[in-house]
Amino acid sequence: MKTTTTILAIETSCDETSVAIVQDGHRVLANEISSQIDLHRLYGGVVPEIASRRHIKNIVPVYKAALQQAGLTMEDIDAIAVTAGPGLIGALLIGLSFAKALAFGYNKPLVTINHLAGHLYGSFIDRPNLQLPLIALVVSGGHTELIYMEEHLKFERIAHTRDDAAGEAFDKIARRLGLGYPGGPVIENISLKGDNTAFAFPRAFAKEDTLDFSFSGLKSAVINVIHKHEQKNIELPVNDIAASFQQAVVDVLVENTIKAAKLKQVNQVALAGGVAANTALRQQLTKALQKHNIKLFYPQKVYCTDNAAMVGVAGYHYYKQGLIAKLNANAYATLPITEHPQ
Repeated sequence: MKTTTTILAIETSCDETSVAIVQDGHRVLANEISSQIDLHRLYGGVVPEIASRRHIKNIVPVYKAALQQAGLTMEDIDAIAVTAGPGLIGALLIGLSFAKALAFGYNKPLVTINHLAGHLYGSFIDRPNLQLPLIALVVSGGHTELIYMEEHLKFERIAHTRDDAAGEAFDKIARRLGLGYPGGPVIENISLKGDNTAFAFPRAFAKEDTLDFSFSGLKSAVINVIHKHEQKNIELPVNDIAASFQQAVVDVLVENTIKAAKLKQVNQVALAGGVAANTALRQQLTKALQKHNIKLFYPQKVYCTDNAAMVGVAGYHYYKQGLIAKLNANAYATLPITEHPQ
């Protein structure tokens, strides 16, 4: 009698083509990722049409590589999970169409996954005993949100960004400093050589009745400093600007997360999304939460950026709750974490 549940998961929401095999909602047997960063770096950001075309080229080889790495065949798979939104609509449709074809051809259940839920579930990889409830800080290039997760697949969004996402701000400032794309890793690296107190950039906090984020004012303040240096023909202190900008972002993320944890009276916080790979954020959030006896969990860095393993973990819980999609399921460019794509 079979005692494990094995999910084949597919992720193509942006510029990574990824296929993973996940067992029982926490054990990753394979997680193949084909990144397009070098291709899109030429343009300073992701070009949707190019991303879609590259997904078409990559999806079959990545799928075969994942099965080979796991040492399994489709006969061993219980269900197919696929990101159906939010994301780039063209890119999403590549993964969704491929997943539908597999589900139809092999007569397997299809489970459509909310990309944000996938990021949140990345913290459950290799942690089968992670307990609920918890607060999740989901912070990436497209999203900055605080989520209260009372039980599996029950999400309450208690805060979001009112303008730029944190990762988006990193990309824009890196571009303005001439550092290239993606902005997060390069700003993190050069910040190690800078003084994070050199510039008193603003920390934007919303009114007392909300924990929402805003990074547009910070972005404008940094760009104004860059302009003044350029106009006066003064050498740009790139390292100091990057370090001070990063610290301003981290300060806001940390403070609002602590407030959210206190509001919901939880003793666990999960950090997820691409910006969760930022070492300064991890260290400072860990230290701040420890003062309040709150534990912080975050994925390995490979599971912070877009990947199919996190989709497979989420897919396990969708599947176990009987949330099976029809073969006419659609993709969604925008989708709040509280909604399940159908």
